[in-house]
Amino acid sequence: MLDDVRKTAELKMQKSLESLKTDLTKIRTGRAHTGLLDHVMVEYYGSMVAVNQVASVNLGDARTLNVQPYEKNMVGKVEKAIRDSDLGLNPATNGDMIRVPMPMLTEERRKEMTKIVRTEGENAKVAIRNVRRDANDALKKLTKDKEISEDDERRMQDEVQRLTDKFVTEVDKLLQAKEAELMAV
Repeated sequence: MLDDVRKTAELKMQKSLESLKTDLTKIRTGRAHTGLLDHVMVEYYGSMVAVNQVASVNLGDARTLNVQPYEKNMVGKVEKAIRDSDLGLNPATNGDMIRVPMPMLTEERRKEMTKIVRTEGENAKVAIRNVRRDANDALKKLTKDKEISEDDERRMQDEVQRLTDKFVTEVDKLLQAKEAELMAV
């Protein structure tokens, strides 16, 4: 019973951390990486699918992505989807290959990106703290229903707090690494 509360809390905190990692990969740093276009959606025979489902995305060099649609008639649609995305990219078509150059980040844009990274980090910390609150509420309910003793409740609350501290530290490490990556010229 107590183990279930701890394991559930740990799993939910881990999911919050994984979600943050996913969100941080979407924030571009000036270097090209294939995961950058993962959330760009394109219309494919009446339904919206991710670009990587209708095209192969490869690195041309450190600052260029090469996108090659599997079907020739998708070139225009994929190019338009990339251009219309919130990434601020300007793709160029060369036959059946779409080249997506990564523009240089200005100092001002880097600072904006850093603020976005910090906001994402704070959201992850709030999610982790909400998991802690839910776990503590579950422990209080167990104590109230006389299923566990107050000493057990206190021990488990301390353990949940240690878990929370561990995951908040992980979030801070991720944020520092991403900020350093963003500010590197």
